[in-house]
Amino acid sequence: MAKILVIADTTNRCAATPRGMELARRLGHSVEVVAFVWSSLKGLDLSASDKAELKQRLLSEREKEAEERVAKYRQEGQKVSIKVIWERDISGWVKRRVANGKYWGVIKTGRRSESVTHTPSDWQLLRECPVPVLIVARDKWHRTKPVLAALDLGTRVKGKRRLNLEVIEQSRHIAEALDAELKLICAVEVPTLLAELDMVDPAAFVREQKKNMAPLIAELAQEYDLPRSAFVVKRGPVAKVITSEAARVRAQLVVMGTVGRKGVKARLLGNTAESVLALLHTDVLALKP
Repeated sequence: MAKILVIADTTNRCAATPRGMELARRLGHSVEVVAFVWSSLKGLDLSASDKAELKQRLLSEREKEAEERVAKYRQEGQKVSIKVIWERDISGWVKRRVANGKYWGVIKTGRRSESVTHTPSDWQLLRECPVPVLIVARDKWHRTKPVLAALDLGTRVKGKRRLNLEVIEQSRHIAEALDAELKLICAVEVPTLLAELDMVDPAAFVREQKKNMAPLIAELAQEYDLPRSAFVVKRGPVAKVITSEAARVRAQLVVMGTVGRKGVKARLLGNTAESVLALLHTDVLALKP
């Protein structure tokens, strides 16, 4: 039995705990709820023993909050463990924790409001976490709505082609576990510069791309026992196409691959998954090659 690591929020609006526990139950995984607490005690005029006592009190309070929240959503017989960790670097701790290969993924509530100069924990996990990361929206979970898989069917990169298969497999598995319909979306993005220089006819480019994708779609539909109608190809920037399609079908979850960038380039440009997170108000599961 694999584990799902759920990062407990510090507020009662935490969506990750109930969502993670429900998904783990449906998938047959155990749950490890990790509640973090940290505060700098250096500036306090306290003795070492008083600081230790204060730290323990904060840990105990956090543990009580986590236990009460887990008890509220725990189903009979569900295997759930709780850890309370004194740690400032949440993403770093989580990456080390799940590196042993025993975890299906990490689930946390999304934080989409930080400035561009600060790397949010969402983005750090998306780029660097070795297991799938599910960023949960704070909005209400539409349990009966479809699961939407985002594919890059135009890629020639072997790693991304394998990632497409992983996205389909995970999406289908989750959709079956949730008794939800599976839909698949692929964007055809016209090269802006070439179009502006009249070096490519946008309409003709899109028609050609769709024609090239048709045999692959037929192959995937047969291999994964999916109706051809479940695959939709639309023209436009990838993030906007995924976002608009998710809104159109009212998807409860978007599953997509991500190849994280690092450094200044990542902070300024982000990647597709991060762009989707900025636009979308539903759950996003990001998979890496």
